[in-house]
Amino acid sequence: MSQAELPVLRVAYMPLIDCAPLVAASRLGLDHAYGLQLQLHRQASWAGVRDRLLAGEVDAAHTLASLVYAIDLGVGGPQCPMALLMTLNHNGQAITLAPALAQGVAAGQPLPQVLAEAGRRVVFAQTFPTGTHALWLYYWLAACGVDPMRDVDVVSIPPPQMPEALASGLVDGYCSGEPWAAVAEAQGSGQRVIRSGELWPEHPEKVLACRREFAALQPELSERLTACVLEACRWLDAAPANRAQCAQWLADPDYIGVPAAHLAACLDADAATVSVDPSALAFHRGGAVNMPWLSDGEWFLEQFQRWGWHTLQAADLARLHDIHRLDNSRRAARRAGVTAPDADRRINRLFDTPAA
Repeated sequence: MSQAELPVLRVAYMPLIDCAPLVAASRLGLDHAYGLQLQLHRQASWAGVRDRLLAGEVDAAHTLASLVYAIDLGVGGPQCPMALLMTLNHNGQAITLAPALAQGVAAGQPLPQVLAEAGRRVVFAQTFPTGTHALWLYYWLAACGVDPMRDVDVVSIPPPQMPEALASGLVDGYCSGEPWAAVAEAQGSGQRVIRSGELWPEHPEKVLACRREFAALQPELSERLTACVLEACRWLDAAPANRAQCAQWLADPDYIGVPAAHLAACLDADAATVSVDPSALAFHRGGAVNMPWLSDGEWFLEQFQRWGWHTLQAADLARLHDIHRLDNSRRAARRAGVTAPDADRRINRLFDTPAA
């Protein structure tokens, strides 16, 4: 089959460091190796990713893990049965504060005291109301003694707009994916106070997802797409030089459009070896990153209930078996020569989990 005859798969993505597997798959020609043509479609917001996916304007998407469950349940927006094909990365996000607040945190002051010293009601931003960044922000605030529902204001801002919002004083802090914390630090408008991998080492972040109808009607294409991106994830974790190459690609304005040096730093591309630290950005780690663990979905649904987004029902936990395409993930792993974990669940330990 000639390249022109290969089936085209349209994939939406946001300009974030963790779109790297999709960009790498395309630039390395892995899509053609698996009998596909990837067409990557950059989006301006997570709402745009959701809406284009549900409208059938794209076939799959790089998206927030928690957004998949929100769409499937109809929480905070339209409802549509979803399929989670694989996890794209662990970690790689950060909470960034204005310098004055960050200095208080660095000095060891309790967060409620730091916020009180602002002399007004503090405003935080996340990237989407039911997104992972909202959950990381809320979890951190609550663990530090701040009620995110009552003690602060929280707004939604697309990630690329966050550094400017912080610099202008529109917000006092935000949670986002990289490179937007790195950009704020480079501009002097903000400082990272905690990375998401410190909150929950090896946490799921972005996923490759599609409508469940697509996964059901196109199982072969879904498997090939997953295998293609899985191989790109393996390539990214194989050597820092590979990540450095990807930083050059991502610097293109068509992808992220941020200086390659910032992107390389976010990707830890200057290290001697790819980090195995559980808090570091990871794309593969032998396939453990890419497994759509059922236990990850259970944690997200519990957080939906915690923050009053959804009243959890037994049927909601059961539907995770329909959302998480474990069968597709394992077939794709075999196709790519990756040994997938045998278990469907893993143990999740957050930074405030009591020691066993």
